[in-house]
Amino acid sequence: MTVRLDVEQGEVGRARRRKEDTRLVTGRTQWTDNIQVPGLLYVAFLRSPMAHARISRVDVSAAREKAGVVAVYSGQDFADEQGSLPCAWPVTEDMVLPEHPPMAVNEVRYVGEAVACVVATDRYLALDALEAIEVDYEPLPPVLDMNAALEPDAPKVHEAGNKAFTWKFSGGDIDAAFQDAPVVIDRRYRQQRLIPSAMEPRAVVVQTDGETYTVHSATQIPHILRVMLSLTTGIPEHRLRVIAPDVGGGFGSKLQVTAEEVLCLLICRRLGKPVKWTESRTEGNLTVHHGRDQIQHIEIAAERDGRIRGIRVNLLADMGAYMMLVTPGVPLLGAFMYNGIYKMDAYDFTCTGVFTTKMPTDAYRGAGRPEATYALERAIDELANELSLDPIELRRRNWIKHEEFPYETICGLTYDSGNYEAATEKALALLGYDKLRAEQADRRERNDPVQLGIGVSTYTEMCGLAPSRVLGSLSYGAGGWEHADVRMLPTGKVEVVTGSSPHGQGHETAWSQIVADQLGVPFEDVSVIHGDTSSSHKGMDTYGSRSLAVGGIAVVRACDKVKEKAKQIAAHLLEASPDDIEFDRGTFRVRGTESGKTIQEIALATFAAHNLPDGVEPRLDASATFDPENFSFPHGTHLCAVEVDTETGATRIRSYVAVDDVGKVVNPLIVEGQVHGGIAQGIGQALFEEAVYDADGNLLTTTMADYLLPSAADLPAFITDRTETPATTNPLGVKGVGEAGTIASTPAVVNAIVDALRPYGVHDVPMPCTPERVWRAVQGGVA
Repeated sequence: MTVRLDVEQGEVGRARRRKEDTRLVTGRTQWTDNIQVPGLLYVAFLRSPMAHARISRVDVSAAREKAGVVAVYSGQDFADEQGSLPCAWPVTEDMVLPEHPPMAVNEVRYVGEAVACVVATDRYLALDALEAIEVDYEPLPPVLDMNAALEPDAPKVHEAGNKAFTWKFSGGDIDAAFQDAPVVIDRRYRQQRLIPSAMEPRAVVVQTDGETYTVHSATQIPHILRVMLSLTTGIPEHRLRVIAPDVGGGFGSKLQVTAEEVLCLLICRRLGKPVKWTESRTEGNLTVHHGRDQIQHIEIAAERDGRIRGIRVNLLADMGAYMMLVTPGVPLLGAFMYNGIYKMDAYDFTCTGVFTTKMPTDAYRGAGRPEATYALERAIDELANELSLDPIELRRRNWIKHEEFPYETICGLTYDSGNYEAATEKALALLGYDKLRAEQADRRERNDPVQLGIGVSTYTEMCGLAPSRVLGSLSYGAGGWEHADVRMLPTGKVEVVTGSSPHGQGHETAWSQIVADQLGVPFEDVSVIHGDTSSSHKGMDTYGSRSLAVGGIAVVRACDKVKEKAKQIAAHLLEASPDDIEFDRGTFRVRGTESGKTIQEIALATFAAHNLPDGVEPRLDASATFDPENFSFPHGTHLCAVEVDTETGATRIRSYVAVDDVGKVVNPLIVEGQVHGGIAQGIGQALFEEAVYDADGNLLTTTMADYLLPSAADLPAFITDRTETPATTNPLGVKGVGEAGTIASTPAVVNAIVDALRPYGVHDVPMPCTPERVWRAVQGGVA
């Protein structure tokens, strides 16, 4: 039940239940796989069972004779028209960018790569017919280990070699920082490969009227997809319409231009008939781009009192077999975050991208920032242990203090606002930190087989992925602006068209709250249109916690223009100067009088157009495109208490506290949901999830039985709270919350496990921290 507050408060800040949940939760909506059109055909893909091989023969003749089969294609059939899947981020001038055919023609480079497809009148007939396709492979050596891949005599994934690029970034004098440093911490961490698991699998439906093509796709990026499909297939952009209907989750996995989208479009063009493809879960685990997969070498030079002098980072990042849309740029997004919330004299970062015969990696919730935060916060705990300091105290000695904002970091970013002290103090109180430390000491004294550990993660992140000039300086292939239209209807209702494309974030509710306050109309009178390039013609879509901080501000700017137009008409109707008109909660008044007109009255008068000022068009609608000058920087402190059974390796999260500062909060319920989901995802990496390949390059974790995801039964009840330091870079003061929980939670959990095992000489447990790995660490297998 919605709590109605005093009208003076406005809508922003209210805990509104989401408008869209009525249809989403009950399933009364249009997912891509629900779409049915007359004459629909179904596509199934035959996928390579080999990690690396030459294709010597593909025989599809028998499959063509199967019941219900309309067409069968090999990669050779599309060789002249399928182009290469796009990579929009060439991070260095000499980056190796191999051709990436949507369907393999001569060579396969990972298990799951498409080599042929069947088009049939029924999905299951198409799948059955795949068995009749014969493919002969000439095996080539798989390339699976990043270090081995860089050896001179290593088998090559591509003829140009296995090193994709080396990217460097630095600030200050790193050699001076490390020279004669009293303390140096040197650690290596492994970011295991993860598989995104959205509630809705990927799906594509393509249809044509013979002149234009409509692509329905479960995508995060309908506008970007439209451009890229045009560039890849040669179909003119104005002949393409892309629709992202309600999308059941993405987490970055649907921030992609996929082989299946391109091929379904080509099949539709060739046959002139509508086609549909929906992936299975196993297909998804094989061919949804994977996340993380880095080897992190981090060094910290410090004084004896704990003051950080400098940080040096060397990464090996697994690109997989090809560069997908933003593959090479993902680890570099973390380059600006390895300094975190801390002050230092110098910083040095080097990333080497490596090709392997695995599914390509790309953006996964947080995209580079979780990896950076993990290595930094783990290493900070190691430094605290080396100096015999409480990990909170070490952080206090190094973090940027609230009175020092705005603060230019060693990486050249300007953090505009924050208060790390307040967030941390609140988190410590909520956890009962001192009491838990006393209990920990008692358990250690008694040599209790179940040890208590407390993990700390004090993080910040770079959100609102946007400033086009910054993205341009990093060689990114597009801008970061966002667009919105606000349309006043004759009856005073409002339609908002947003370029941001939601997949579970609650845009319809949050945008309605913003517009209700900006225009003084009821929340219920606002509708939000999104995800269709015909109705929402302009946008840069949703990723990188940018929707509110960029897309939401575009909505505000469009509302400002609506009010300015309405003000001119109100002044005319009230026979006053526009300079004397004031706007307050939906009413334009002549200053110092009670004479006024509501915005609804202005809308109707504009529609009628009987009495408008000379030269004024009869429309209040307005558009705005917002391109911020800086990122936004949410932050917070997450604390985790775990109990670790040293005899079995079992880990139980006893309590978890998250205090986040995401700037001004539009809807607390949405923020809570985002934080809860993010924490669950980060705990998944810490304790459960890992994509595992065997020595031949076969993915062993292709089902939910093999790839473990945390369930509600595996998670504690989270204690969440907030502090609020508004962003100074946008008029709402918002920062972003979509990735915060994922970024902060993984190091908090692993730090807690390692903290519990310190008496056993343990300094690390590789993720995921399974009972076996924890037990082996205790036994001395990892120390």
